[in-house]
Amino acid sequence: MSVFEKDGLKFFYELKGNVNGNQVIVFLNGVMASTSSWDFQVPVFERLGFKILVHDFRGQLMSDKPKGTYSFKIHAGDTIALLDHLGIKKAHFIGTSYGGEVAMRLAIDYPERTETISIIDSVSQLDESLKLFIESWIGLAKSNDGQSFFQGILPTIYHNTYIQNNKIMLEKRSERMKDIPSSYFDGQVSLYKTFLEDVEMTEELDQITCPTLVVCGENDILKPIKFSQIISEKIKGAEFAIIPDCGHVTIFEKPDVLNSILLGFVVKHI
Repeated sequence: MSVFEKDGLKFFYELKGNVNGNQVIVFLNGVMASTSSWDFQVPVFERLGFKILVHDFRGQLMSDKPKGTYSFKIHAGDTIALLDHLGIKKAHFIGTSYGGEVAMRLAIDYPERTETISIIDSVSQLDESLKLFIESWIGLAKSNDGQSFFQGILPTIYHNTYIQNNKIMLEKRSERMKDIPSSYFDGQVSLYKTFLEDVEMTEELDQITCPTLVVCGENDILKPIKFSQIISEKIKGAEFAIIPDCGHVTIFEKPDVLNSILLGFVVKHI
């Protein structure tokens, strides 16, 4: 376990792959996730010799969880400070959901540090349905009941096919959530409120000039295709891919298809 300190806060991170390599991939977590959520993606990039960085945002599992809401600018600044700490000048950023939103903020605020960005199942604005989903998550998180929390969010993030094919695994994950400490849910509430208050960035997307890939699960009900279409249309030259029979958590539901798309895009821009 490696720890980086900034603003009196501790951030958990891991370096993997070719740690002396010049081509760097930074994976940016979804809101409920941690560094292990990229276990289906990391090995394929390791085999191609990339240096790989994963870390938990402030508010996430292993990093500190200051009270109050944050901002995507803060998350981007934390990420850049970590890159500076590690001597990394530029990177390819791959983010899913909340992490994709951080990737867009990075590309807007730190264009000189972004080789490419890949945005998976993310948004740059809200609608009323999405607001209601996240507000319901806040209520679930405040209950501090890990199992009820997981069961409550499950149908909003996974497609029916994935749920049917992975019932036993999902039941085990639900059971393990009983042991999640209350501090996890405190951090989640801060992150959800940050999303609701600060995700609006559609009108800034034309400032993104690095090569951009936008990916969305066809059956994502949390952040439907329309949001990815908005992003891909606003960012000049962005590539757009839709993955069939897939919900919101593309990194778990369709890892092989996603990895082929991600690898092809990143390697093309080395």
